Amino acid sequence: MDWDHIIVGAGSAGCVLAKRLADAGRRVLLLEAGGRDNYHWVHIPIGYLYCIGNPRTDWMFRTAPEAGLNGRSLIYPRGKVLGGCSSINGMLYLRGQAADYDGWRQMGLTGWGWDDVLPCFKRSEDYVDGASELHGAGGEWRVENQRLRWEVLDRWAEAAQAWGLPATTDFNTGDNEGVGYFRVNQRRGWRMNTARAFLRTVTGKGLKVETRAHTRRVLIEAGRAVGVEYEQGGRVRTARAAGDVILSAGAIGSPQILQLSGLGPGALLQRHGIEVLRDIPGVGANLQDHLQLRCAWRLTGAKTLNTLAASIWGKARIGLEYAVNRSGPMSMAPSQMGAFSKSRPDLETPDLEYHVQPLSLEAFGQPLHDFPAITASVCNLRPESRGVVEITSPDPGAAPRIAPNYLSTPGDRAVAVAAIRQARAIMAQAPMQGYAPEEIKPGPEADDAGSLARAAGDIGTTIFHPTCTVRMGPGDDAPLDAALRLRGVAGLRVADASAMPAITSGNTNSPTIMIAEKAAGMILSESR
Repeated sequence: MDWDHIIVGAGSAGCVLAKRLADAGRRVLLLEAGGRDNYHWVHIPIGYLYCIGNPRTDWMFRTAPEAGLNGRSLIYPRGKVLGGCSSINGMLYLRGQAADYDGWRQMGLTGWGWDDVLPCFKRSEDYVDGASELHGAGGEWRVENQRLRWEVLDRWAEAAQAWGLPATTDFNTGDNEGVGYFRVNQRRGWRMNTARAFLRTVTGKGLKVETRAHTRRVLIEAGRAVGVEYEQGGRVRTARAAGDVILSAGAIGSPQILQLSGLGPGALLQRHGIEVLRDIPGVGANLQDHLQLRCAWRLTGAKTLNTLAASIWGKARIGLEYAVNRSGPMSMAPSQMGAFSKSRPDLETPDLEYHVQPLSLEAFGQPLHDFPAITASVCNLRPESRGVVEITSPDPGAAPRIAPNYLSTPGDRAVAVAAIRQARAIMAQAPMQGYAPEEIKPGPEADDAGSLARAAGDIGTTIFHPTCTVRMGPGDDAPLDAALRLRGVAGLRVADASAMPAITSGNTNSPTIMIAEKAAGMILSESR
């Protein structure tokens, strides 16, 4: 065999796995369909604007038209570059809630409770405030404070406190209720992606990284994964592994590769002329994502990015501040202020997350409005809606069908209505009234439950957190067991966001890194 392990996907999970296995002395082949992360906009925080929707760094996927979004199709960015989505995402460091992981354990997934996964989070972490009972220091995954503040965001935080939320400086204690500035995965004003954090710190000698290597399928012999077939430079190549083949291609890529390999829903595979090696209905099912409702208000007398970046001189000042101090708007995460709250008072833990920005625009990629404004995006952290990822062709280069099925349940529509009303209630508090806010999205004309639900379909968009499409679970209906092994096929694991049994209550990048840490530990302990 050529390798001890083959990892497909050098993204948020794959880079972590490659480092841990290679540093333990394993011979590891890491395959990445995208290119190297040597594009300057990958590393400048504001560069996500130039990486999303750019075929150099993004798979350029779109969703199917969504009935819950009034027939709209959304862009669905996925990183196609070393570092994967950690190279194009919002850089927010969030773990979710302790109850998320305790819920996984209660499903029957032994070893996945909060107390079990906290050491995995801490192992990677290099926390700005140093080591503590809840945080790690000296790890690869740097967590820092943001390098700017906005008065308008401080006032919004005061409004959220007046409404009833506590102030917090740390959303990662296991109870994330509160309002405050997000912590970010940056180092001194530069983005920290997993390629920089993990691949560039590999000390083992057995790692080989291949870029522009598009995996076509997993090779299965006598019920065991023995390698992969991939295309690179116009040639189809194969690589074989004595140990595990590990898919870390993400919640879209991993189910797509499994289906192309003959491992997935039998009827779907037969429809595309693919031999069914194992009928696994759960591969590609159970897609869960966070839908954000971009509520926005026009303001009077506020300093926001809309006005700051309106002139050539304003843009020049922004560029100069970043060049000199690595601070200011060019160091911004897409969302700076955050909050976690409950849509109903009877809930035990928050089910809403706010991403608050000192700007407004019609849609992602569109120009900023020419007036001062604030956007308070609010998303349902525990959606009931379930979607699907399905191949559309036996051609590995064909984009899959992505159908999140947003707002397809009465419960999700009720939470959307409550979320908009709550966002309005926060804006109505005294600290924001000095700006004379005027609602522009969804607009004050949407007031009753029916019109608010329709408005949610008009303003809703993904916040880029697809998960759960190759879920682990205790029963045979789940594709993966608790050790991330694909049931019925030896030597094949999936370690990325697709393995989650239920979506976490917050941004999903760092939980994905935790899953990779957990996977590496299990693989190494089994072989010992």
